Amino acid sequence: MDRISALRNVEEALRAFEEGDVDLATAERRVVAVLRTYATEFEADGLSAYRARGDDRADGLVVVADSEREAEQRIRTLLDDDGALSFEVVGVEQRT
Repeated sequence: MDRISALRNVEEALRAFEEGDVDLATAERRVVAVLRTYATEFEADGLSAYRARGDDRADGLVVVADSEREAEQRIRTLLDDDGALSFEVVGVEQRT
């Protein structure tokens, strides 16, 4: 899914919420689904999506980076971690 498609799908979820066709929880699920699809299909300019596995604070976080090492650094920066957390970084498989 490209960025424009993702934005259109988020807009559709917002419109459905504003028009009363769905409740907030449904709109949130739709937006999360769009973001997850976008992240798992994201590959541009050598960047890929990476997921952290390990300590609770890091586990499940997904970032975009050009390498596992950079992904680890980004996660540590996001969590304001000085290296105390224990986690590994793995590539997120693309959805087909």
